Amino acid sequence: MKAFIVFTTLWAVGIALASESCYRDVESVCTPSNKLSTVTTHCTAKYGAIDQIEPRLQKYVNNHFTRSFEYLLMSTHFANYNKNRPGFEKLFRGLSDDTWEDGIELIQYITKRGGKMNFNVLSDFDERSPDFELYEYYSIAKALDTHKELALEAYTLHKEAAKENSKFHDPEISSYIEHEFMHKHRDIIRKLAGYTTDLNNILNGTDSSLSLYLFDEYLQKQ
Repeated sequence: MKAFIVFTTLWAVGIALASESCYRDVESVCTPSNKLSTVTTHCTAKYGAIDQIEPRLQKYVNNHFTRSFEYLLMSTHFANYNKNRPGFEKLFRGLSDDTWEDGIELIQYITKRGGKMNFNVLSDFDERSPDFELYEYYSIAKALDTHKELALEAYTLHKEAAKENSKFHDPEISSYIEHEFMHKHRDIIRKLAGYTTDLNNILNGTDSSLSLYLFDEYLQKQ
């Protein structure tokens, strides 16, 4: 009886393994009679809906890199001798570095799931002015809009991965996007929104130049 149970168990395991694509690939490669097969295309880290969502993740990476360069241009604008706003320079350089690092982290995540990065997937270029030499108030407003766009794109990715359709359903991707991006975006958007409110209030004062100088001093300490 025990022998029958053991045999049945081993047989079930064999059937289960044989049904997996990687196992079939390895079996084909290792079969002595099959001298031509050396391909194990299914022995990768891919599973779930990564194939379907990978192009959108690649686009999200490129969007992060594009926004990072935009923030960098804004930072260098405030670093020149004419503007001389080290606080604003620090703010936008920090946003540039943070957005760049998020893009790198996304690439690492794609590769962990068995995918690869395609830099030829174009990012979203909006219809706003490409001019990044902005006044202080306008620059904060532009940064707020930029991060809201990144946050909403994360929502779209989360929605795609959370679909009940088996072709797109991938709760691991939706969990990653939620924990690594959504909460961070919330905090950055809240901070930038607060800055726009503060600037709106201080610029309505009697001496806006002094107010901007003091606000820049405040940003340097953050």
